[in-house]
Amino acid sequence: MAAAAEIEDYSATIKIFRESPVVEKFFNNSYGYAVFPLIGKGGFVVGGSYGKGQVYRGAAVTGKSSVIEGTIGFQAGGQAFSEIIFFQDKRAYDEFTSGNFEFGATAQAVAITVGAGARAGTTGVSAGVSTGPESGSHAETKYSKGMVVFVHAKGGLMYEFSVGGQKFTFEPL
Repeated sequence: MAAAAEIEDYSATIKIFRESPVVEKFFNNSYGYAVFPLIGKGGFVVGGSYGKGQVYRGAAVTGKSSVIEGTIGFQAGGQAFSEIIFFQDKRAYDEFTSGNFEFGATAQAVAITVGAGARAGTTGVSAGVSTGPESGSHAETKYSKGMVVFVHAKGGLMYEFSVGGQKFTFEPL
């Protein structure tokens, strides 16, 4: 039963992202992607987040992934969101599945299900907007160093300007 619910979580999350015309084009032209149906994040000066996901090459699941992030800086609150990372080519896919550590700086404000965020880090710069679970609306964006990230706010209230490190793990199937 748990496996069936987990498959439904991934399918439902992918469907939400596919509903946005901006994101849909990445499904059509990327080498692969990683999807995280639920990432929980919280902090007050020191913060952290965690979520589990799956990695796809084309339409096939190639492994499991997890993300953990630690941050320090001006931050308060908690939030829940979904995330999808598209890989432009094999090089970007291989870099992600190697589990490289990344330092980054984040500036973000999320209130209930409306959110906007920007990130600058060692892999480049990205930005995204989510207007809630029903809209599937996102800002226009493009690949940076072979990857592009979209975040879909699910709920919470968090204000943040912090520096931290993010680590992805990958376990092939």
